[in-house]
Amino acid sequence: MSFSCMGELVFNEKRKCSFINDKEVNELDLFSYSQESTPNNRLLADRLRPTSLDEYIGQEHVVGPGKLLRRAIEADQVSSILLYGPPGCGKTTLAHIISQHTQGDFVRLNAVEASVKDVREVIDRAQTNKSMYGKKTILFLDEVHRFNSSRQDALLPAVEKGTIVFIGATTENPFHYVNGALMSRSTLFQLEALTREHSLAAMRRALSDADKGLGYMQLQVDEAALDHIASMANGDIRRALNALELAALTTPPLADGTIHVTLEVAEESIRRPIVKADESTQYDVLSAFHKSIRGSSDAALFWFLYAVEKLGMDPMTFIRRLIAASSEDIGLANPQAMVQAVSALEAYRNNGWPEAKLNIAQAILFAVESPKSNAVYTAISRAMSAMDDIKSAEVPLHLRDAHYKGSEKLGHVGYQYPHNFPNHYVRQQYLPDSIADQTFYQATEQGNESKIRQNQRWRDSQS
Repeated sequence: MSFSCMGELVFNEKRKCSFINDKEVNELDLFSYSQESTPNNRLLADRLRPTSLDEYIGQEHVVGPGKLLRRAIEADQVSSILLYGPPGCGKTTLAHIISQHTQGDFVRLNAVEASVKDVREVIDRAQTNKSMYGKKTILFLDEVHRFNSSRQDALLPAVEKGTIVFIGATTENPFHYVNGALMSRSTLFQLEALTREHSLAAMRRALSDADKGLGYMQLQVDEAALDHIASMANGDIRRALNALELAALTTPPLADGTIHVTLEVAEESIRRPIVKADESTQYDVLSAFHKSIRGSSDAALFWFLYAVEKLGMDPMTFIRRLIAASSEDIGLANPQAMVQAVSALEAYRNNGWPEAKLNIAQAILFAVESPKSNAVYTAISRAMSAMDDIKSAEVPLHLRDAHYKGSEKLGHVGYQYPHNFPNHYVRQQYLPDSIADQTFYQATEQGNESKIRQNQRWRDSQS
């Protein structure tokens, strides 16, 4: 099956929004070029950028019928928001749609290039618009995760006073990169990665649109070609449209003028899926690895190899986490897990990658298949809590240093040497008086800890 289209290109857009660029405020359409633009000097993804929510693809949980953000956009009542999601999921497009629905000024800054001075210029202009004309200003800050703390701080007073409506877009976890004060004053909308079906819908729209899409060309695009591009785009509609356009513009026409885009042509236009490997994703993968150590050998091994082989992460990051998990999640239930993890560390240091891949995998699998206990972790938590409660601790007199003449006169007596007693144990106070009866480490019945548990019970029974 193939998809054919033919038509005539018509292009016209209006100017309506304020735009900050190179430290100047210009009256330009935020997302468009001049009216003299032609299909060949604007990318397909830009030409097809939706201007209304009805044209918007995906994110029904955020802008579907009756949803909060959709109602706010349609009523021109958008408050400060943060749009968080992977590349190509529609963050900038949503900002574009907001710019088309507002009666106020819409200003865009890119966090990579903008300075505090740029922010203050926008705020000054917004104050003038509000006080003199009763007109609001919406500031769209793209890639807000690249905006450092001081530049974000410059926004706060204006956002608090309502001088500007702030819209931030980021591919990074905003809880890691956006100031808490700015986060608390903005509503967070998390956009989801788009699917293969979304990419297919966007490409079919491009092929049938003679005004802004590829409908002005005499194209025949095989379904297999569309399927390949959609799969390789990995949810990034912009990448899918760019690949489709590349295939259409670089394929020689047949004798009748038809441009036939086959699977082979599509494979040349887009070769492999983009793997999202920003810092937030790396944290997520590392978290998935650690959590998998608690329950799945297959998953722990997969996330480790995926991170190193696909995302290019450092194996040492996962070895360190494995060492931590050996105490946090296994502990004395199988103390050999720590030995295996440290041995994997030495193997990596001595042999490098990929030679140490087997050694690290062995340590990972050993840890996952070991009996689990978090008794070491909880013991530390209880001890830290007790420290906070008592503020300071006095060492009991019988435990104080007595290796000097005159210690007995200070009362440093009474210590009983355990090795002088049966089973090398004698019951006596070791903790400070205020927490003398507390228990921090409670061994479980897991693995080797079952023996430790028996020993604890025996000690508790001694008078």
